[in-house]
Amino acid sequence: MLPLIDFPAEARRGIRGMFCDIDETLTTGGRLTADAYAAMERLERAGLQVVPITGRPAGWCDHIARMWPVAAVVGENGAFYFRYDRDARRMKRAYAGDAASRAANRERLQAIGADIVRAVPGCAVAADQHYRETDLAIDYCEDVARLPRESVDRIVTLMQARGLTAKVSSIHVNGWFGTYDKLAATRRLMREELAIDLDQARETYVFVGDSPNDAPMFAFFPHAIGVANISAFAGRLTHEPRYVTASAAGAGFREVADFLLAVR
Repeated sequence: MLPLIDFPAEARRGIRGMFCDIDETLTTGGRLTADAYAAMERLERAGLQVVPITGRPAGWCDHIARMWPVAAVVGENGAFYFRYDRDARRMKRAYAGDAASRAANRERLQAIGADIVRAVPGCAVAADQHYRETDLAIDYCEDVARLPRESVDRIVTLMQARGLTAKVSSIHVNGWFGTYDKLAATRRLMREELAIDLDQARETYVFVGDSPNDAPMFAFFPHAIGVANISAFAGRLTHEPRYVTASAAGAGFREVADFLLAVR
């Protein structure tokens, strides 16, 4: 990974939007700081679209799409996108699966979650699980004492044994039925809502993230950026970002925003 300063100025001038993770990319220690939020507002005012791409639940994403200075949000690791039309006062929701499948899967996921909590001491079903529509989130460090890597790997193995796709974020292990991911949902959002073919336009966007579940985005975007705390996952990323910030978490996000806006 290269230091952010190596991102060429000419390429920066061509950037028209930013995709970003939320937990420990926008947030710091679980909190959204004033500086990080203000950075989103400055990007929006400069005409750069900001789209969070997160593992957080549908309930949170409804709030984010409505109230944050963002163009849209992709949630639950690519299960859906939400986009709020402020003029029409209408929320557009698009899912990877239909309502009947989501309802049936929630019952199965609840049972799997209970089994995992029994099998892996110290973990817990995530506090935000009640607001989820499509996936199971197992907490390994948000509201519980941080578990060792071996326990996190055990959670992944148990999910996969039950037929789930499993991904590790900076706070949770997320599991779901299906093969969708953050990138597939981002492509769909841009095509359906903004008439943009992301495969053709990917050099005009950056992605900022911090953990293994961001790997599809790191692989896809030539201008992918990791905030400094990505070093905690050294050796566990199937794809690394091109660049890395000097600062961690929300301060790293602000660093990227300042860096992009400096050439505009």
